[in-house]
Amino acid sequence: MRTCSLHRTSILEISTTSHDRNFKSSFYGSPKHPFARATPSLSFKSCHFSVRCGVSFRPCIDIHKGKVKQIVGSTLRDSKEDGSTLVTNFESDKSAAEFAKLYRKDGLKGGHVIMLGADPLSQAAAIEALHAFPGGLQVGGGINLDNCLNYIGEGASHVIVTSYVFNNGQMDLQRLEGLVHVVGKQRLVLDLSCRKKEDKYAIVTDRWQKFSDVSLDEEVLHSLANYADEFLVHGVDVEGKKLGIDKDLVALLGEHSPIPVTYAGGVTLMADLETIKAAGKGRVDVTVGSALDIFGGNLAYSDVVAWHDSNRRGINKTFSARPEPFFRS
Repeated sequence: MRTCSLHRTSILEISTTSHDRNFKSSFYGSPKHPFARATPSLSFKSCHFSVRCGVSFRPCIDIHKGKVKQIVGSTLRDSKEDGSTLVTNFESDKSAAEFAKLYRKDGLKGGHVIMLGADPLSQAAAIEALHAFPGGLQVGGGINLDNCLNYIGEGASHVIVTSYVFNNGQMDLQRLEGLVHVVGKQRLVLDLSCRKKEDKYAIVTDRWQKFSDVSLDEEVLHSLANYADEFLVHGVDVEGKKLGIDKDLVALLGEHSPIPVTYAGGVTLMADLETIKAAGKGRVDVTVGSALDIFGGNLAYSDVVAWHDSNRRGINKTFSARPEPFFRS
């Protein structure tokens, strides 16, 4: 369980207030933060959140044309006419549901099922995975106002959104508020995957090909935390390439995210997990994809699960005297 106190201001009150505002207004008068006026009565520094102080391994199931694959995400394209080549690191002969059953057996909640395309085969495979681990997996890829509740009904704990709320490279607050109204803040994960641009981490959308006009910083993270239960952040510059993690991005998330956040990108060695744990101040969870042996890599899945279990045992022992836990395990 997580707790969030916004000075007794509910998300409904925030939404009601913001509908009277111009959503194209800039943040503190600057066009780089076009959504902040949605919460004019709240200072980001006044928000108080209870955040986990442990690190978990969040597994993934990436689905492309119905198959579980590991793809270099930056090579995905919407168009077949740009001459680009999709780079696939691995394609499994096991179904998405089989991976879901594995994660369920190992007690790994909060993993991500990502549909890398809205084709019927990928949708069907994602739903099979959700059925295999009800309430244990989050789902993303083509999530919008019309289908979000369908996936919750199929067993997803959360829906993950990016492109729907970053419309044409800009933050669309009306869409975000619509999702919160329909599915609830407690079931919404915002994917804030980003790439370096002019020494800032710009959020990217549309299969990570389009830069938005929003960059990750303390103000953005605190503002968006009013609308989501968690953040998911891929370091797109290193994702799928097994070249090492983006330590600076992890540090930014660990320092400034007021709600649970998961980092993905570049993990190759067990030492990378410890680096994330240290750089993120024990507040950033981690996803590992292509490096795992179950996805054709050299990093033993069993070792990562053991590392996860060790972290959880340490946290449970530390907080065993508390009458109510801060977090969901």
